[in-house]
Amino acid sequence: MNLQMRIKRFDPEKDAKPYWAEYTVEADPIDRLLDALNIVKWTMDGSLTYRRSCAHGVCGSDAMRINGRNRLACKVLVRDVGEKVTIEPMLGYPVIKDLVVDMDGFFEKYKSVKPYLITYDNEPGTERLQSPEQRARYDEGTKCILCGACTGSCPSIWGNSDWVGPASIVNAHRFIFDSRDEATQERLAILGQRNGVWRCRTIFNCADACPRGIHVTDLIEQVKRAIVYNSRDVE
Repeated sequence: MNLQMRIKRFDPEKDAKPYWAEYTVEADPIDRLLDALNIVKWTMDGSLTYRRSCAHGVCGSDAMRINGRNRLACKVLVRDVGEKVTIEPMLGYPVIKDLVVDMDGFFEKYKSVKPYLITYDNEPGTERLQSPEQRARYDEGTKCILCGACTGSCPSIWGNSDWVGPASIVNAHRFIFDSRDEATQERLAILGQRNGVWRCRTIFNCADACPRGIHVTDLIEQVKRAIVYNSRDVE
């Protein structure tokens, strides 16, 4: 089938503003959209720029806005978009070139929630064991691949680039509810600030955009409740 691809292009070194370029690619319905992008780059226009890596929906490199929704190009099939598709960079991020966005701010916010296990006691002589129930408590958040699709789909980020964003909260959740971690209060204090969880307006765009099927909004609500309950305990 012929796939008509309308791609938003922008090279800051030579373009005054973004523009749309159109390409027609011969593709199989079960080809991935990433395959079609590769055909354009490899056979039509080598200047087209986008990120790609594993091509198996694990690394999160090729997140982009496909027909108005954030998706991974390696997980969207040609048959899912039909004969026409519009592709553009994710909103909420500065554009470096074409479909490549600057993720530095995203990762700075991610690091701000201390997304790693913190303990203050001496190293144990054995593993820090957990029951299946304790592991299941935070399992959902461990699925995050940091593609940025949820954050780039959030209107709160579009209106306030300083907001920590859903991906950071999901990764904080993973350690807040880990029975082995001892920095829950620190993370709740960080997320209880002005640009923490309370900027979330429960729009559910993040959950729709997540290629891993994480219930992002639900995890954010759990963190909100933890902050409220923690403040009551302090009082």
